[in-house]
Amino acid sequence: MIDDNEAGTARSGSRTVRLAAAFAAAAVLATTAVGCAAGPAKSTVAPPVAVSAGRGSAALTAEDINAWLDGLIPAALDRAGIAGATVSVVYGGKILTARGYGHADTGTESGEPVPVDPERHLFRVGSVSKLFTATAAMQLVRDGALDLDADVGRYLDFTLPRRYEGPITLRHLLSHTAGFEERVGGLIGTEGTEVDLRRALATDPPEQIYRPGTVPAYSNYGNALAGYLVQRASGLPFEEYVDRNVLARAGMTSSTFVQPLPDRLRSQMAHGYEHSAGPAVPFEIVGTPPAGALSATATDMARFMLAQLGEPVGTAPLLDRATLDLMHRPALDATSLGTLASGPRMSLGFFDESRNGHRILGHGGDTEYFHSHLQILPDDRAGIFISVNSTGSGATDTLHLRQAITTGFADRYFPALAGPPAGIVDPATTAEHAAMTAGTYESSRAMRSNFLTVIGLAGRTRVSVVDEGRLLFEPGPLGDSAALYEEVAPWVWREVGGQHALAIRVADGEVEAIGFDSAFALLPVEPERRFSVAVPVLLASTVVLLLAVLSWPVRALLRRWRGQAPRDRAGRAARVLTRMAVAATVLALVGWGLSIVAVLGFNDVPADLLRLVQALQLLGLLGVAAAAVRLVDGIRRRSGWPRIAGSGLVLLALAGTGWFAVEFMFLAPSVSY
Repeated sequence: MIDDNEAGTARSGSRTVRLAAAFAAAAVLATTAVGCAAGPAKSTVAPPVAVSAGRGSAALTAEDINAWLDGLIPAALDRAGIAGATVSVVYGGKILTARGYGHADTGTESGEPVPVDPERHLFRVGSVSKLFTATAAMQLVRDGALDLDADVGRYLDFTLPRRYEGPITLRHLLSHTAGFEERVGGLIGTEGTEVDLRRALATDPPEQIYRPGTVPAYSNYGNALAGYLVQRASGLPFEEYVDRNVLARAGMTSSTFVQPLPDRLRSQMAHGYEHSAGPAVPFEIVGTPPAGALSATATDMARFMLAQLGEPVGTAPLLDRATLDLMHRPALDATSLGTLASGPRMSLGFFDESRNGHRILGHGGDTEYFHSHLQILPDDRAGIFISVNSTGSGATDTLHLRQAITTGFADRYFPALAGPPAGIVDPATTAEHAAMTAGTYESSRAMRSNFLTVIGLAGRTRVSVVDEGRLLFEPGPLGDSAALYEEVAPWVWREVGGQHALAIRVADGEVEAIGFDSAFALLPVEPERRFSVAVPVLLASTVVLLLAVLSWPVRALLRRWRGQAPRDRAGRAARVLTRMAVAATVLALVGWGLSIVAVLGFNDVPADLLRLVQALQLLGLLGVAAAAVRLVDGIRRRSGWPRIAGSGLVLLALAGTGWFAVEFMFLAPSVSY
């Protein structure tokens, strides 16, 4: 669902197709000045702030930013089929502008379209909510109620599963390095869904699959757990604490984590849409509120950006300067991350999205229908927030739009600064490093203990060596097209012709991880789990089993048509058991397919149904023995090569599907997802 930057902006999360889309490439949309049905709604903001934005840059004034946004967004919304957008920009201690585009209500139900008003209309900000959770946690760290580096078990009233010795700390939770696998169940529901933060966290929590502090792996669960620590340490429900100590202090009077919305804000909520031409969808309920439940206006988000920049806003500062600086610094160093610390790193809540030599901290977020991104430039006293209320025509449309706005903003107003030249790496060393890195990789944000392990097959990255020492990533990190990288320092690689950098960690002569984004890494895939092995085995086995099922009635009809006697009873038990295994396996595969589709659409699948599918899968696996007996019996009785070949193929197919089921956790003890 919610993720950030469904990088993983596919860091953000929505449907799994959007989780994969998080790796979509940044495609800058054309800035043709074409209006849409509803033009930009203007907000009353501070006068233009004429502050120099860097040598050679455009002047960051209200007039220029408004013209730029007006030239970019309306045409982009129209092309992508997105109903509406809301944007705010801060600079020099003030809200420079807030703009609304398109519609908060397209009129499909009411008959009267309502243009987006950036001061009035609330948008769901998805995982951008995590910044508020981190801010609340840092307030309690500042006050001594929480310790960044103490084991979180000190504060919890339930037990976390642990695979590794050593503490899980608040620092790990806020930097997505606690080691938890991903979970999908309960992330998003419809209005009427009951929300209980403790129950969502304590009931069957995800497995710990990485040693804490060593592998960046984005985790909605981990951030929600940080929110529960806020609740435990403060003695207040999470939503109430944030309302009092974050939203109210920053002057965010039209924002809330409460679900469903309180009566005073219901009429201000922008509708969500799959596509601008479609009907409005119900209000989404986020099952773990700290990870993504915030509803906010663009002007309120501007106030939050100002507060994070240390500017005076609202009734009181959210954090003192020392705590802000701590929150904005990288959370971990080489002590635990090793050489991954040379690449992009999480701060305590923010992603490092630096560009053009300017320090940029950001976070993206997605629900099913709302898609958002926030960035601040602490050293330049600037920030930008964008949110849209539709997914649009394509799975990556909103990602491309958000990246066009954020990268365009940085390039236009904060262009490249001269920096130190990259270090020189010996060509022979680079060639050696490249050869070690070549292979197949999968995301660290993964499910490893249940049947959803299989969806990792769809998001693999192939790395190969080209041009005598460069690395070709297919697809490129954070993109949907190939990207070429060259080594600029030992184990640090930068995109050729681009700014994105990644770091590689090696142990015992083998690559352990490739850190390509602050909360994401690529991990090597074992040869037997590669797409080129697993998928052909599954497909070939499935085809054989389906043909076997289809052959049963055909053979029966042929025997009757030819007047042949029924087959003798010798070997009947093995034949019957084999047929039962074949039928059970086919039904199990259908059951898994339907269950995975349902789960990825955020629909609950009853555990009893999953257990039934597992039972069918197990019956199919046990049928390998019967199929082997049948094959041996056919050979012994010289049944003829067609039957012997058919029996052999069925045996191989049952063995193939059984291997796949075991390898990809279809028969795992846990059916939690």
